[in-house]
This record gives sequence, C-alpha cells and structure tokens, in this order.
Amino acid sequence: MRIVIAEDSALLRTGLTLLLAENGHEVVEAVGDAEQLLRAVRTHRPDVAVVDVRMPPTFTDEGLRAALLIRQSEPGTAVLVLSQWVEERYAADLIGGDLNGVGYLLKDRVAEVADFLDALHRVAAGGAVFDPDVIAQILARNRRDDPLAPLTPREREVLQLMAEGRSNAGIAAALTITERAVEKYVGSILGKLDLPPASSDHRRVLAVLRYLES
Repeated sequence: MRIVIAEDSALLRTGLTLLLAENGHEVVEAVGDAEQLLRAVRTHRPDVAVVDVRMPPTFTDEGLRAALLIRQSEPGTAVLVLSQWVEERYAADLIGGDLNGVGYLLKDRVAEVADFLDALHRVAAGGAVFDPDVIAQILARNRRDDPLAPLTPREREVLQLMAEGRSNAGIAAALTITERAVEKYVGSILGKLDLPPASSDHRRVLAVLRYLES
C-alpha cells in the first residue's frame, strides 16, 4: 500500500514510517500538520491516510477535520484516524457518512502491531474499523443531544399521538387509558421538554415540534 502519515509527534511519525516500511508498505510522505496532510494526499493520491486528531496550530481537531475533507474530495483514499482522543462532534460526522474505507482507533488500545496492520488492511480494502470506546462515546453524545431522551416509552407514545393531531380523548382511546392519565402524561412531557409557560394549546404545539425535529 501507498500511505500518507499525519502525526505531529516526530518520534511516533518516524516509528510508524519504519513499521510500515518493514511490513512492505510505502510511506510516500509523513507530515506534521493538517495543511501538509491535505497537500500530500492531493499530490500522492495514496491508498490510505493515517491521521492523528490533534495537530498544529491549535491541537484540537485539525486532523479530524482534514480527514473529513479527504473523505469528500479524495474518495479513492481510505482514512484511518489513530489518536489518543475521541473528538465526538467530527467523529460522529465521520461515522455518519459513507463507511467504506474508514476507521478510528485509539492509540492506547492498539496493543499489537498485527492488530494495527490488520485494521489498516481492512480500511484500505474498503472496510470500516472503529474502536468500541469511540462508538460508545458517540452514542452517549447522541443520547445527550436527543431532546426526547428524558421521555419514557409511554410518554413518547402519547407525544406521537399528539403529533398526529389527536385530542386527549383520542389519545386515551388509542392507548386504552383514561383521559386523566393522558393529562398527567401530557403535563409530564411538557415539563421534561422544558417548554416555557404559555397557554396549554401553544405548549402542545411546541412539544409536537420538538417531536418532529427529533
């Protein structure tokens, strides 16, 4: 394989280059920041780009944002993110797109050289490889971002029927419960969605909008 490495640590960059060369791969360029990474990928059109997340100048998410650009502009280049960090926002974007030829591994979890090389081959062949901790953190973030997360399954059912335009009587009939029970569910839903005090009908509309947005 022809590989570009983007890693700000010179020691690790050199180590990866030697490791890959020893295993029959060609590192066409090894760079230390995201700007050089994008230039190297455009120049060499490698099979795989191995990318760290935090690189100069801010050491926040430059590498991961560059990885997303590579996925968009150079679909023939697979991307394997290899980092100490899970950058949730852009990692979610990476996973939420085309999963052909993409991976995200945590450095601390790559204990064996064989495992790293296997992941590299799988990504280059069009597969997807993700560390379980990466998936877990992204799922947790998605749950935090879900405006309906505080609702119970029954409250979600009531809200769905509200979105269908049913009255309390209609909801009670559909769920085989009393109207009084529906009123309690609706009150709980409005409270959990943290809707501002207003007329009852207006708050119901806002609740339905939250449901539709989710």
